[in-house]
Amino acid sequence: MRRNFSQLRLLPAALSIATVVSATSSAARTSRASQNSGSSTTVVIDAGHGGHDRGGIPGQSVAEKEMTLDVAQRLKSLLATSGYRVVMTRDSDVFVPLPTRVAIANSYGNAIFVCIHFNSAKRMGAGGIETYFYSRDSLPLASAIHYYVAGGAPSSNRGVRRRGFYVLRKTTIPAVLVECGFLTNPTEAAYAQTTSYRQKLAEEIAAGIRGRSSVASTLNSAQIAAGESIPLQSYIDQTKARSSDRSRSKRSSKKSSKTKSSKKKKSSQPAESEANATQKERGD
Repeated sequence: MRRNFSQLRLLPAALSIATVVSATSSAARTSRASQNSGSSTTVVIDAGHGGHDRGGIPGQSVAEKEMTLDVAQRLKSLLATSGYRVVMTRDSDVFVPLPTRVAIANSYGNAIFVCIHFNSAKRMGAGGIETYFYSRDSLPLASAIHYYVAGGAPSSNRGVRRRGFYVLRKTTIPAVLVECGFLTNPTEAAYAQTTSYRQKLAEEIAAGIRGRSSVASTLNSAQIAAGESIPLQSYIDQTKARSSDRSRSKRSSKKSSKTKSSKKKKSSQPAESEANATQKERGD
C-alpha cells in the first residue's frame, strides 16, 4: 500500500512535467508556423554602388550612390517599424563587391532581396521607373514593388523586365532590382534630390514588400477587378537579347586580330573598376 501511495504522489509531478513539455512543443510548432507563414521574413536591402563606385555615367552631376543609400535607409526604418528583420548590404558610403552582396543575401533562408538603383542614360530625355527580376519565383515580388512604385511616382512606367544582372542571377532567394528614375533626366533628378520624394519611394517599395503575397496568379482575375489583389505584371524578357549580344561580341572578337603591341597596351591598363563592371552588368 505504501508503494502504491508513493506512486500516486509522484503522478501529479509527472503530469506537470508532461504539461510543460507539451506546452513547449506547442510553442515551438507555433513559432515554426509563424516563420513559415512569412511573418518573420528577413528583407535584405542592397543600396547600389558606394565608396569609390559613384554609379551612373561619367559627368553625371547627382551621385547615384548617395540617392540609393538614402532610400535604402528610409526603407529600412519603415520595414523595421512593420516588424520585419532588416539586413543592409551597406549602411554607409562604403564599397561592397557584388559577390559579397550576393553572399549576404544567400546567407538568409526565409528572406527576400531588394536592390535599389537609379538609372542613367546619355539621352537626357530618357526617364521612368523599371523593375528587374530573373528567377520565376521573384516575379510576384517584382510585380508588387513595381505596382506601387510606378503607380506612386510622377515618372513614366517602363515596365517589369527579366534580365540576368549578377545580383539577381546569383541569389537563391526572391530578388528584385528597382530603378527609381533617371538621374540624368533633369526633372527626375530634381525629384530624387528632395527628401519628400525619396521618402515616397521608400514608402512605395515597403508597400510592395508588404503586398507581395497578394499578387494574383493570373493577369486577368476577378479579385483584381474587385481590388483585392495586385496584378501579376507582364514583363519584357531581355535575357535572350543579352545572350545574342554576347554571342555576336564573341564572334566579332574571334575575327579581329590583335597585335603584340595592343596586347601589351591592354595589359598595362588598370583593371576595370567595379563601377564600370556594374554599369555594364545593368546595361547602363
